[in-house]
Amino acid sequence: MLGKTKKPESDRPFADAKKEAEKPAPPSPGPTPTPGEEKTTIGEHISIEGRIKGEEHLFIEGAIKGHVELEKHNFTVGTHGRVEGEIRVRNVSISGQLKGTINALGKVEITKEADFFGDIKAKSISVEDGAYFKGSIELDREPHRNSNFAAAPRGPLSSDAAKVELAPSTDTRKES
Repeated sequence: MLGKTKKPESDRPFADAKKEAEKPAPPSPGPTPTPGEEKTTIGEHISIEGRIKGEEHLFIEGAIKGHVELEKHNFTVGTHGRVEGEIRVRNVSISGQLKGTINALGKVEITKEADFFGDIKAKSISVEDGAYFKGSIELDREPHRNSNFAAAPRGPLSSDAAKVELAPSTDTRKES
């Protein structure tokens, strides 16, 4: 005799989970990676100390202390993020706190919410009005035009030359 069978109770959570999976995920903070590129987020309540090396974009809302190496990918410090260490990445965007050294193959963006202490070497940099910046910047590119600055002597003048150029004239004439 064929009849309707009742689904076991254990199947219901699976069905509910499937419905949850079909709902669109809430948008994640930070820049959206292009299709095919992965992004990892370190949440606000996560703290990491050590070396991070990877092959995807990294978004920080928590705290990191150490060395980060993502030479072909982007590194973003969100408004709650706190990073201390050496950063070697493609592009960097800072909206939180970063103390250390940045070596970017591309661009460094420091937003108005950022606090930055350290040194930057990059192809280009932008600092929004209102950002805190204390450090040095080295742009990794060729100069726009040839200049004589490179050919000019960089050392102090010899002491004899300095005396000749700086000594007041002693040529006086006495009239009789």
